[in-house]
Formats: sequence, structure tokens, C-alpha cells
Amino acid sequence: MFIFAIAAAVAVIDQASKFIVGRHLQLYQSIPVFKPFFHLTLVHNRGAAFGMFKGGGFFFILTACLALIAVSIYVKNRKKRLTPLPAVSLGLVAGGTVGNLIDRLFLGHVVDFLDFRIWPVFNIADTAITCGMVLLFIYFMKNSGS
Repeated sequence: MFIFAIAAAVAVIDQASKFIVGRHLQLYQSIPVFKPFFHLTLVHNRGAAFGMFKGGGFFFILTACLALIAVSIYVKNRKKRLTPLPAVSLGLVAGGTVGNLIDRLFLGHVVDFLDFRIWPVFNIADTAITCGMVLLFIYFMKNSGS
């Protein structure tokens, strides 16, 4: 259940951060935090990563649900307990997926606000998904020969 605790924590932190930013910034407003490298910039992303594939709302909702089902089935069907690295990885991916899924279901878009100016604006959920996938990749590469 460690995975689900991580997932819940990520989803709560993601939603809380989006709520706070939404209360203090207008759409497209940008506040420098560490000028010129990092700003808080409120944008609404109706597409996938980096705003690609706009208008695919139902597809993204379906994909997120399938990913969550796949993680749940994988965890449930494991004969032995997951080691910390894949458990944390799957928790991060699931939590980030839930965070963005909540936005899509209730707002019709994903709230993004972390703006490093050299990369498209993103959020905590995106960060969790990316970190989780990188950690999962490392885990599978490290354990592929066994």
C-alpha cells in the first residue's frame, strides 16, 4: 500500500499547488521567482505533454484510466513484494496521472504553472510522472539481465 500512499500524496500536493496558483494568478499571468530562469505562469493545457494533440480530452481521460488500471493490476498480481524503487516509481506515475485526470474531468483542461522559460510550462503531476518513468526505466534496465 506504500504505492498508493505515494500516489495520494502526489495527487494532493499537485491539486493543492494548482489551487493556490489559481487563486493568486490570472490566466497567462507570470510572476518571476528566480529571474530570468524560473517564473510561475498560469496556463490551461487542453492537450497532452507540451500542449500537443489539443482536443483529445476523451482520449486523454481514457488513457489515464487505463494507465491507472494497469498499475493496479501489476501491483495486485505481483507474487512478491515490490522493492522500493519500482514502488516509488509506480506511486509517482499513478499520483501524477490522478492529479492531471482530476483537472481534465472537472475543468476540461490541465492547469500548468511551472515555467523555466526554456521548456513548456508544466505542473507537479507532470514532474511526478516524468520522474516516476525515469526511475522505472532505470529499474528495468538495471534488472533486465536477471
